[in-house]
Amino acid sequence: MIRFRYFTASILLLLLMIISLFWFSNHAEAAEVLHIQVSGVINPVSAEFIGKAVKDAGEMNAACLLIELDTPGGLDTSMRSIVKDIAASRVPVIVFVSPRGARAASAGVFITMSAHVAAMSPGTNIGAAHPVSVGGKMDNVTSEKATNDSAAYIKTIAQQSGRNDKWAEDSVRNSVSVTEMDAVKLRVVDLVANDVQSLLNAVDGRAVQTAAGETVLKTANAKTIKREMGLRSRVLDIISNPNVAYILMLLGFYGLFFELTNPGVVAPGVIGAICLILAFYSFQTLPVNYAGLLLIIVGIVLFILEVKVTSYGMLTVGGVFSLVLGSMMLFDSPLPFFKVSVSLILPTALFTAMFFFLTFRLAYKAYKTKPATGQEGLVGLEGTAKTDINDHDGMVMVHGELWSAYSNEPISKNENVIVEEVRGLKVKIRKINLV
Repeated sequence: MIRFRYFTASILLLLLMIISLFWFSNHAEAAEVLHIQVSGVINPVSAEFIGKAVKDAGEMNAACLLIELDTPGGLDTSMRSIVKDIAASRVPVIVFVSPRGARAASAGVFITMSAHVAAMSPGTNIGAAHPVSVGGKMDNVTSEKATNDSAAYIKTIAQQSGRNDKWAEDSVRNSVSVTEMDAVKLRVVDLVANDVQSLLNAVDGRAVQTAAGETVLKTANAKTIKREMGLRSRVLDIISNPNVAYILMLLGFYGLFFELTNPGVVAPGVIGAICLILAFYSFQTLPVNYAGLLLIIVGIVLFILEVKVTSYGMLTVGGVFSLVLGSMMLFDSPLPFFKVSVSLILPTALFTAMFFFLTFRLAYKAYKTKPATGQEGLVGLEGTAKTDINDHDGMVMVHGELWSAYSNEPISKNENVIVEEVRGLKVKIRKINLV
């Protein structure tokens, strides 16, 4: 009986150990998916964000990195940086063109096709990857070189990921674009999914080739960890918008100008300097046309001159025209997302004209106003002679105060006089010529 009890206890203990092993094994192998969202123009900020996410996914040994993408395109250098990060990733990278209504255009095509798994949400599209110079028009030779280079690059990407390299080349050379269903049929992307969870369920068990070799995706029951852009990246991404960069530049001019016309206020000067530095940072990622920048500066100078030069409004008109023209030329690119919005330019130009006109007018008026206090404030004031006054001696009452006085002409007691000059503690006076 005792042996039977020991045997039963041993069996129960063994079963308990097996159950514990399975429980710990399942929890130890619980997969994690790092999920990020990238929307808007592909620029150095988004390239840095994706590159960091690829690195973090590798360090946490994630099941995969999921990039939810919605972009009209962007800079070639930033796109190539992202493609290289994905190619070097030891963790599978899934690019999901989402949500509904999203697109992967231009640079987004390269990024999507470079992914280990490419997916699209219903109601999305991909294509139109023809290279466009963000710095203005290219001549025929330069355009052909850029097209050939981009076509060869995307063809290589498609071949490495096992996708349709013929369509990829057409998207560059002929700017073709397709819907999500056609993209699957043409082997541009791998599948269509309604949402993130259905996508992770659909790709579970799929084998992909990463920099570490073949990897089988285990994503069906994976825990999704969503990573947002940090505050620094969000701020830099916002100021990289051409409209924001344009406003920052003007705010910088406003602040510095106000500080120069009102020395000692400090705050406007500090804010203006910060805005200009942020604007110059943005200009590094934007196709700045320096002729446009000079026209904006000329416009501001014309607003200032309007106060001092009688032009009957012509300088103001010229300033507005110069500012509007310079604003339209500031970012030289055929791409709308690299230009200042026209709806922003005209009201900004009118506001700028009013700001500089009123600020400089008030400052100039204050400069020309005669001092009302101190010795300088006595000049021009009227008074009464309290004694006879000659060229070296006499007393006069001015502004309720008794002053030593002298005059180049003899002045009798009680005559009305006016102060011409102040020298130390003596005032020079003259008679008031009554008509």
